[in-house]
Amino acid sequence: MRKIILAAAIATSALGLAACSGETATETEEATDAMAADAEANADAAVDAAAEATEATADATAEAADEAAATATEAADAAAEAADAATAAAAE
Repeated sequence: MRKIILAAAIATSALGLAACSGETATETEEATDAMAADAEANADAAVDAAAEATEATADATAEAADEAAATATEAADAAAEAADAATAAAAE
């Protein structure tokens, strides 16, 4: 995506420079450079945000899996206790 944005900015600046005076060409080049820098910064920020979101999702998934395992263990323990109680009651 960056390459497309940068290519468009370069093409725009090349066309603009061909038709402009020296001072205007310099201003156009500076504006184009600023736009390219902004586009690159925005792309970097988007990548960082996506990485953070992925990490947060992975953490939440791991936490949910741990909670599910703990709940399953508790249920198994309760079932074992109930079975032991039923066995003891049947023996009496």
